[in-house]
Amino acid sequence: MAHKVCPFWVGYLLINPFRKLFESPNKILGPYVQEGMTVFEPGCGMGYFTLPLARMAGPTGRIIAADIQPKMLSTLRRRARKAGLSDRIELRFIQENGLGVADLSGQVDFAVALHMVHEVPDQVSFFTEIRQSLKQGGKLLFVEPKGHVSQDQFAASVTIAEEAGFVSEELPGKMGDRVALLKR
Repeated sequence: MAHKVCPFWVGYLLINPFRKLFESPNKILGPYVQEGMTVFEPGCGMGYFTLPLARMAGPTGRIIAADIQPKMLSTLRRRARKAGLSDRIELRFIQENGLGVADLSGQVDFAVALHMVHEVPDQVSFFTEIRQSLKQGGKLLFVEPKGHVSQDQFAASVTIAEEAGFVSEELPGKMGDRVALLKR
């Protein structure tokens, strides 16, 4: 489901603990994720955000982490096991024909698309599938990196999400100019 995908080896750079100094998962996701939530994270990579999401959702929560690269998922599986979070994280391999989340229809409380939508060739299908997985009132936090995505490209993606049925919401605080909170 991708055309230009982050190389596997870059995943090791992205899970560097020093990243928390300028991109804290707890600060970014903490306002949205509560104990017991079901969270969907496509493009999870090696789990930089996945493991903190699992801690936030707690033992009664569920994180569905999906990626198109088996090596990313296998590394995340090892990291989750080492962190004692395997029971909260369900790993899914994304196939060529979509996210494979039809079984989650209306079950997801919150979804995150973090630094990966620019890699998705069919954003219409991507946003449509995520919206269908969300409960009524469920939200999607959509973040893109400035280095890869221009403000115009980001705005175009937000428009695609809105055309798929999402409604943009006001973001609390200052989170940057390539961040959108979208509601089903």
